[in-house]
Formats: sequence, C-alpha cells, structure tokens
Amino acid sequence: MSHREVLTALSGLLMGMLVAILSSTVVSTSLPRIVSDLDGSQTSYTWVITATLLATTVSTPLWGKFSDLTNRKVLLQVALVLFVLASVAAGFSQNTATLITFRVFQGLGAGGLTALVQVVMSDIISPRERGRYMGYLGAVMSVGTIGGPLLGGVLTDSIGWRWNFFVGVPVGIAALVVIQKTLHLPAKPKKKVVIDYWGAGLIAGGVSLLLIWVSLGGKQFEWNSVTSWVMGLGAAALLVLAVVVEFRSKEPIIPLTLFTNRTFTFAVVASLSVGVAMFGTSVFLGQYMQLARGQSPTMAGILTLPMVLGLLISSMVAGALISKYGKWKPYMIVGSILLAAGLFLMSTIEYDTNFFVVSVFMAMMGLGIGMVMQNLVLVVQNSVDVSVVGAASSSVAFFRSLGGTIGVSVMGAVLGTKVSGYITDGLTDAGVDPSALGGGGATSIPDLSTVPGPIRTIIESAYGQGVADVFLIAAPLALVTIVFVCLLPNVELGTKTGIQRAAASTGGPTAGSSASASASASVDSEGGAAPVDGNDASPAAKGVAATAGLAPAVSSAPATASTPAPTSGLAGSPAPVSPIDEGGDAVERRHHSHTATSTGTIDTIIATGAAEVAGHPVPAAELAESPVFSSLVEEKDVAADR
Repeated sequence: MSHREVLTALSGLLMGMLVAILSSTVVSTSLPRIVSDLDGSQTSYTWVITATLLATTVSTPLWGKFSDLTNRKVLLQVALVLFVLASVAAGFSQNTATLITFRVFQGLGAGGLTALVQVVMSDIISPRERGRYMGYLGAVMSVGTIGGPLLGGVLTDSIGWRWNFFVGVPVGIAALVVIQKTLHLPAKPKKKVVIDYWGAGLIAGGVSLLLIWVSLGGKQFEWNSVTSWVMGLGAAALLVLAVVVEFRSKEPIIPLTLFTNRTFTFAVVASLSVGVAMFGTSVFLGQYMQLARGQSPTMAGILTLPMVLGLLISSMVAGALISKYGKWKPYMIVGSILLAAGLFLMSTIEYDTNFFVVSVFMAMMGLGIGMVMQNLVLVVQNSVDVSVVGAASSSVAFFRSLGGTIGVSVMGAVLGTKVSGYITDGLTDAGVDPSALGGGGATSIPDLSTVPGPIRTIIESAYGQGVADVFLIAAPLALVTIVFVCLLPNVELGTKTGIQRAAASTGGPTAGSSASASASASVDSEGGAAPVDGNDASPAAKGVAATAGLAPAVSSAPATASTPAPTSGLAGSPAPVSPIDEGGDAVERRHHSHTATSTGTIDTIIATGAAEVAGHPVPAAELAESPVFSSLVEEKDVAADR
C-alpha cells in the first residue's frame, strides 16, 4: 500500500481511537462537578473512573483473541456501536450508580478499540514503517487528551456536563462510516472457531474481584477482615484456575506460551508500571488543578497542556526517527528515564507551587510516556508470530490497563484517606468542626465556591499534599520500567506487513495486491490465456498471458534437473527447478524442493519467469517495491530457482 492508501485506511482507525480517548479525558476535568451534582463521594469519584478501566482491562484480551479468530473489521464496528450507545445512555444518568453502570459498557467498547486499532495497524503497515504511523496515533491521542479536557470543561461551564458523553457520538458514527468504506482486509481462512469460555470467565472474574478488593479495601471493610480475606483469596484462586485452563485450552485467551518470548515478557512488566503512571497521574491531575489550585474545569484542562504537548512531541518525533533509522531502544530508554524523573519531581508539589515548575514536571512525564507507551506494542508485534499478533498486542494493552486500574484504585484510596486526614487535622487545628463542610464532612468532594476563605485554603492544601503523595507512590514503579526496557532484546524491525507475513506463512498471494489481481485477470476460467493489450499490460501480465496454458503442466511436471532434488522437509511433491539467466551470466542450478504452499502461487512464479523469457524482464527495483513479488525477492533461493 502507498503512503496515501495507508493513511486513508488508517483514518477510520484513528477516529475510533479518538472516541475511546474522549471517553475518559472529556470527563476528567468535569468529574468533580459531575460527582458533586449527583451527590457522590470520593469513592464514587474513583469508581466512575475505575468502572471504565475495569471493563476495558477485562475485555481487552477477549477482543484481541477474537481478532485472531474472526473478522477484525466487524469486531471494530461492534466495539464502536457499543461505545456510542453506552455514551448516550451515560449522558442521561440520574445518579452515580447509573453513571458507573453505563461507564462499564463504555469501557467494553473502549477495550475493543484499544485492542483492535493497533492489531489492524500491524496488518497493513510493516514494523519498520509503523514507527511514523505510531507517531500519528500518538498525535491523535494527544489531540484527544488536549481537546477532551478543554472541550469537557467548556461544555460543563456552558450547556452542562451531560454533553461530555454526547460529544463523542458524532465522531463514533463518522468512524463507523470511514472504516466501512476505506478498510479492506483479507478474509480469514474458514475454520471452526473455538472460544475459550472458561478461560474468559475465570480471567474476567479473577481480575474483577481483585480490582474490587483493592478499590474497597480500607474503606468499605478493613484490610484484615473476613470480607477482605475472602475477596483476596477468591481472586487468587480464580486467577490460578485461569492459568490452568489456559495451559490446557486449544485457543487460550492469553496464550501462556507468549511468556517464553523475552520481548513479550519484559514489555508486559514495563507496561504495568507505565499504566500506573499514565492512568493514575492523569486522572488525579484534574483534581489537583480544581481542588488544590481552585481552577474551573476549563482552566484545569488548559493547565494540563504541558504534559499532553510533551506526549504529542515525543511520540511524533520518536516515531519518525524509528522509521528513518530502524533504531527503537535508545528512545525508549530515554523516555523511561524522563517518566521516572517527572514522577519523582511531581511528588514534591504543593497547592501553591509555582505553576511554571509544575508545568516542567508535567512535560517531562508527557515526553516519557510518548516515547515508551506505543513503542512497547510495536516491539512485541515485531517479535511474535503473525498468527498470535492480536492476542499478543491486546495482552500488552491488558496488562497496561490492569496496572492503570489497580493504580487508580490504590491511589484513589490513598488520596481519599490522606485528604480526609489532612482536612480533619487542618480544621481541628483551626478550631472548626469538620462537619461544617456539609453532608459527607471531610470525605465528600467539596464545592470550593461555597466554602469560606480560611476553610478553602485548608482544603486546597490538603488536596495539594494528597496528590503529591499519589505521585510518590507511582514514582518507584517507573524505575521498574527503566530496568525492563533496558533488558528488552534489541531486535531489528521487520519490513513486511502482517498481511504479507500471513500470506507467506500460508503460501497465498499477498491480499489486496493490484498487481496480482491484474495478473490473475489475464487468465480465463479454464486456464487459457486471455487477450492482453501489449501497450497497457505489465510484463508480469504478458508473461502469464503467454504461458498460462502451461501452468497445469508445469505445476504437475516432475523435476527435470540432472541431479535428484533433496527433500527440504516440506509437504507436497517437488516443484520443477530451472535455472534463470541474469544479464547473460548463467546462474548455478540449485536443487530444492519448493511447493506452491511454501513459496507463493505457481501463477506468480510463472508470471515473473515467463516475463523474463519473453524479453520483458521485471526490473529489480520494481520487484522490490511490488508487494506481489516482495516475498520472492526476499527469499533468494526461490528467486534463483525461478
């Protein structure tokens, strides 16, 4: 595919990803107002976010596995429809329980988009070129992250927070239309689809129970209580059973054999800590800006721009450099160091810290996330077999979301406990009864506009210190990212798309190849040659037209080489072997046993060879650029035999 064709197909995918990002960022600056209007608490605030992350986390590996088994385009469209409907329903919520429920369905749709967009990118873009397109994906993520909070703040301050959920609907519908018209993927080989229901259920149950335990522990029940022990041990038992089932399943949701690949294993560990840093810190930055700095939702979005701009710049620049030079590891190491440094520095902020200093710290975090996050998926896709690229890609996203969800839950619990303690201590020291804050006392989300000046300062100071404590929790995890990024094997990026790799592994022609289509069109249904216009036809088409009638004879003829051809271990009868002449110099005969299933269709081989024999040789440059012949060019023995 040309650059323009790739961009056309990619446009719908990027719009879908934008919708998924908007689901979280558009409400990030508005959540204090939303939860306050719906009479929620700090626990409700955390669960509105956690519900989406939980559903996204649990569903991501399922979407990825299904993408290896069935039509990826249809799955994308299903995820978009689910997301759009859930967004509309969430906009009509009348209480936090209803809002949390529909946020779960939003998360299910977002999980599909998160898993599938990058899998489809691997189908149509080679790893070497994918860096620049990952930069585009990073740019879309930045636009969603920048525009989401700003748009959410403006909508909340003008026509109401409910429009935070409605605003993504037109984008989702547009993405559906664009994907339908521009994304054309080859059909999956027909086979019986086996779904690992037990594995899916056990993974979903175990992960959900684990996250609920982490979220409610210390608030709804004591950590050292019967409820806590039952939930913790129950989650562990379900996950252990899931591992047993996955080992025995024919089509496991998360193939455990992937962990024998060092690149995959190290990327998963690094993704866990990146998820904590990315999801956790971005969520609580909104609270810092509004409840520690006293800003409106709109201004809170504007004030987080340094972090998002850092992400935008680093993802675009690093992606372009990776595609140009083929080196990815130095950028990821630098990015992980910047992320750790930014998190440690953010743990020093207070409610009155100079905003320029805070901006520098946020920019460092953004630069680090932009260099690391998407490239972890890139290196995994480059190192695994094409048949499991969906499961591998979604597993990295799964563990990243798992880390983010656990991180948000833990940090939300820490923030709630710390802020409540700081506010209670501050009010007590000032001789004020904590119940003066109203309904929930020190545990509720306050509306600063209704709080007297001295008490407001106490609340702002409490949230400033509490958010700093949250960053201090995330900072050591970034050191884990540095270690495992450094341990990643420095494997060279491949030059074939997922579709080309799949075609090579099955022996079929590259799907979507216009050259292959034109060559095949030159042969009629009975195997004879169709008329070819000598002025317009390509050399390959002329060759097929001249020799198409020989295809059955050639493909079934015995080898004519003087020396018997040794077997190569491939199934099938040996294909004929013949020398070719390049520039008048005889090429030494090579006796190999090649079959159509291992080298491509016999028509493709005949087309190129016949074109050369007929005096219309295909230039090497044309062969190198053509997706039809790229596999033959790279397999030099096959090219020599041809």
